[in-house]
Amino acid sequence: MADQFSNSQQIRKPAVSSRGGIVASQSRRAAEVGAAVLAAGGDCVDAVVATTFALGTLEPWMSGIGGGGAMVLYRARENRYEVIDYGMRSPNSLRVEDYPLTGGAASDIFPWPRVKDDRNLHGPGSIAVPGVVAGMEEAHRRHARMPWKELVAPGARLAGEGLLVDWWTTLMIASCAVDLRRYPASAAAYLQDGLPPNAQWGIKSVVRLPQDKLQATLEQLAARGPRDFYEGEIARSMAADIKAAGGALSVEDLAAFRAYHREPLAIPYRGGKVFATPELTAGPTLASTLRRLEKWSPGRAPDAAAYTEYALALQAAYRERLSDMGDTDGRRALGAEHLAPACTTHFSVVDKEGNMAAVTQTLLSTFGSKFVTPSTGITMNNGVMWFDPTPGVPNSLAAGKRCLTNYTPVVAETSDGRRLAVGASGGRRILPAVTQLISFAMDFGMDLDAAIHHPRIDASEGATVIGDVRLPAPVHEGLRSRFDYEQARIQTFPMKFACPSVTMRQGEQNSGATESAQPWGDAVAEG
Repeated sequence: MADQFSNSQQIRKPAVSSRGGIVASQSRRAAEVGAAVLAAGGDCVDAVVATTFALGTLEPWMSGIGGGGAMVLYRARENRYEVIDYGMRSPNSLRVEDYPLTGGAASDIFPWPRVKDDRNLHGPGSIAVPGVVAGMEEAHRRHARMPWKELVAPGARLAGEGLLVDWWTTLMIASCAVDLRRYPASAAAYLQDGLPPNAQWGIKSVVRLPQDKLQATLEQLAARGPRDFYEGEIARSMAADIKAAGGALSVEDLAAFRAYHREPLAIPYRGGKVFATPELTAGPTLASTLRRLEKWSPGRAPDAAAYTEYALALQAAYRERLSDMGDTDGRRALGAEHLAPACTTHFSVVDKEGNMAAVTQTLLSTFGSKFVTPSTGITMNNGVMWFDPTPGVPNSLAAGKRCLTNYTPVVAETSDGRRLAVGASGGRRILPAVTQLISFAMDFGMDLDAAIHHPRIDASEGATVIGDVRLPAPVHEGLRSRFDYEQARIQTFPMKFACPSVTMRQGEQNSGATESAQPWGDAVAEG
């Protein structure tokens, strides 16, 4: 590990506890929106919908209505677990011949051969059919108490304020400025004079980037309902903008899209159960990891033997994932694997009645396609990049195909009656983080404050295992003796580990926590 950072600095975020509901999110302000909905008498799902639209406004590089995702829900009164899957799919009107190979390797997060003009990586040709609005529509239809309009409105108000520029905003925009400047509407939304915006040094100086078109779109979505995104004026505007710029997404693609209500994977573990997303997510690989871990007998606390078991189980599960290559039935292709952190957000919710939600949403790359639709102000995904552009192989690019993903939202039930909603952002690194947080709670009985601050490893990068520098020396020595081992520190950017947000319930007491190195993230209790 070569770095120049302090070895004595400590960053902590104490877990929040309350008998009321809690929202844990990568954005404190979005969590406050969700917590306010809970305080107003909303259900856990009401908070999910409101937090989603707020997040898309506040951190548009991570998620938004131009993306997709999935959630795992626990409904306390029925003692039932369920999944709503709103992952993206390639447009039915996509033409594979529009993505010719040119030789060499792609420049983004998958090891694909390069496509002419990087059409599958950014710009209108990289856009898949977005699912977030359909997912919120399905969740709202099933469980919400509050009107749709009231839940979308806070996101619209935040857009009306403009995107607040602080150092984190500047950093995220700067990381993608070279591609954002390719597209006029994107440059207008996120750059100033073609460059990333900068926060001012003056204590009273505030810089905001106007989001007037996104505000108008959200206000229309609030007033006319979710189907306007797929069948109304918003759909027609989006499709027209994308077609005019040379993309494939059509009004027919949008009108045909629906979210799926699914039974979760129920994974037995340590006398409890872990409920995960099935099929084209990392849920099946989590099941494989936990089956291996259950054969191990944990001690009183995570030691060198425990971290070795984590690494072995994760590496074996990843080998299985990559060898069982397919497009359907939960079988995964190599193309699903992020080689670097992607553009994802995760938040978890618990309400005072014990309903819980683990929600992961993504645009895929940071700022997705880097393409903002001029008429609507929506930052669109680049889900087409999930597919291998090589013809005739598993996960080959094709029309009307569901996208493969790494996200792993989970609700787990421990043997002592606690429940936790957990997930993370971070591409391939999500699964190791979720696995260890489950183990910390279910194998070692940690409360949420202990679990979120406990050092983790990452074993998602092939033979290499990465360990948090805060791990005790015997753990480092044990891992170094068994693996190609590197140390890394918990840091804000670039993150070397995933970024989790978690809620827990024990009896009638709730708690929530987020990754300490994430500068915006917080758990917020209602009231």
